[in-house]
Amino acid sequence: MPADAALTVGRLSESQLLACIFPRLIAPEPAGGPGAATSLLLGPGDDAAIVAAPDGRTVVSIDTQVADQDFRLEWNNGYRTSGYDVGWKAAAQNLSDINAMGARATSLVVSLTMPPETLVSWVEDFADGLMAGIRGLGAAGCTVAGGDLGRGRELAVSVAILGTLDGREPVLRSGARPGDTVALAGTVGRAAAGLALLESDIRVGDLSAGQRALMDTQCRPQPPLAAGPVARESGASALMDISDGLVRDGNRMAAASHAVLNLDAAALKELVVPLLPASELLGADPMSWVLGGGEDHGLLATFPPGLQLPAGFTAIGSVEAPAPSESTGVKIAGRPADAVGWDHFAD
Repeated sequence: MPADAALTVGRLSESQLLACIFPRLIAPEPAGGPGAATSLLLGPGDDAAIVAAPDGRTVVSIDTQVADQDFRLEWNNGYRTSGYDVGWKAAAQNLSDINAMGARATSLVVSLTMPPETLVSWVEDFADGLMAGIRGLGAAGCTVAGGDLGRGRELAVSVAILGTLDGREPVLRSGARPGDTVALAGTVGRAAAGLALLESDIRVGDLSAGQRALMDTQCRPQPPLAAGPVARESGASALMDISDGLVRDGNRMAAASHAVLNLDAAALKELVVPLLPASELLGADPMSWVLGGGEDHGLLATFPPGLQLPAGFTAIGSVEAPAPSESTGVKIAGRPADAVGWDHFAD
């Protein structure tokens, strides 16, 4: 960290700022095991990075976070979003997209746009959070290959991530078939409950441990990265990251598969239980968080009938063929579910 804790990026050259960041992005030597070897052949320092693609195919995704659209630097309940939070979340949401293809992340590049008054310590904290997310979430062998720094009126982070299928076929959202079991890995609703707490008038220091844990899910999601490749190996017919809500993303899977996802009401009620510390405090309906809350980055999957679900997955419904007079979509106990969830342009 610079000696001057109040030092801003506007007082440094790009080279000086990169000198603060680069040492924090160097990953330790892989510890070994399947998929642990790095694919990075040439990292930051040249005009472009070089990444190996021994599979011959590259899985690619990109996500952007913009201040006051995707996060706030200071929330209504007094919580201040750290650079570490934003870095962790940037890693989590991108790693989850690769996971949802049944693939393994290999490298990523980062574009960071900052107002000149941004503290250098915040940027260093961001780099630390990015690396901590990669390591803490278990993305063995994934490296930061490079990126770009820019000046702008608002703080924005874009991450493009690459992955490999390791010679296997991807699992698409279009593969669900009638008779399949709908299953969930990870969580839903917790990040939405955390967001409601952040936006509330109840000060962060007054939250219980259970309520704070929900808030932390919003700030530092925990996608189940081991679940994607395991689901693929176990014969999953369809996979999808739940980033915009169970119903909204379920509708996308249903449309792609020309099917209906009929969710089990009892299974959904079980998903409500961890949300009660926030719902009772705020007087909110926790089921709305389960159905419409995004950003947990759980994994929605379907498995052929009779197949034993792999560890980490819980059955939450079944796939049906739409009746001749109905469209594809999500139902709950046979009744159409409202199309709730996050829309990046409407919300």
